Amino acid sequence: MATKVREHSEAFVAANRVAKEDLGGGIARQILGYGPDLMVVRVWFEKDAVGEVHAHPHSQSTYVESGRFEVVIDGEKRVLGAGDGFYVAPHLDHGAVCLEAGVLIDTFSPAREDFLGRGD
Repeated sequence: MATKVREHSEAFVAANRVAKEDLGGGIARQILGYGPDLMVVRVWFEKDAVGEVHAHPHSQSTYVESGRFEVVIDGEKRVLGAGDGFYVAPHLDHGAVCLEAGVLIDTFSPAREDFLGRGD
């Protein structure tokens, strides 16, 4: 019998009780909360780690919690630091290079089913 994946996270999420997923290349992520229409993810980057340019059908808004990142969205590059943020419309190419180790807080709408092991 297949394990049913939850439709949403618990109402309260303690970061010290949620697994951190090592994505390789100096990047790790932790899903902090989700429902069908929204997902929040903390992403750690080591210096020089690269979030390859990619696109997806989700809207994304990201807050730079710490560190410095060169972010590219639809061919335009900016260097962002702690307290800055960016928005990526669905289907736009985007990526980041970590200039100084740090953390990004990503929000996605709808939730990234692929992060939950279901869907693409």
